[in-house]
Amino acid sequence: MKESRRTERMIALNKHRKDRGASLNMVSLMDIFTILVFFLLVTSSDSETLPSTKSIQLPSSTTEKQPKKTLVVMVNEKDIKINGKQIISVNAAKNNGKTIIPELALTLIDFAKKQPKNKKRYNITIMGDKEIPYNLLKKIMLTCAGTKFANISLAVVRKQAEKN
Repeated sequence: MKESRRTERMIALNKHRKDRGASLNMVSLMDIFTILVFFLLVTSSDSETLPSTKSIQLPSSTTEKQPKKTLVVMVNEKDIKINGKQIISVNAAKNNGKTIIPELALTLIDFAKKQPKNKKRYNITIMGDKEIPYNLLKKIMLTCAGTKFANISLAVVRKQAEKN
């Protein structure tokens, strides 16, 4: 049976195409990878982390929120620090006989002066060792609240939520 001219042309065209190897357009692939790299760089810098210290063992808790970038008060068994700078020893803070810690209050007032004036309350995070007494934690929280740092967050280690 004789094939039509159209069929002959299609067969010749397909033979020509089969001789050529498959090709991959690398320009589009490189564009996609470039966009992916920029996306990963931008999103990885958004996560906020608290400073890590070996002298503080944080309590465990189930939490949903990520930490925000705030002023950090670190409390271990020896001393109280703000952003790594020692403010007062724990023994002096516990035994001062007052409901607040004056040295911590003065430091927080200095930090509050550097904050924007349009806010009435500022954010602060307390990283307290899980072994510190509640009385000390209460003094620290009262001192923070009395110096306009009333939005208090407590740093914890995230643990898996228990399934019933």
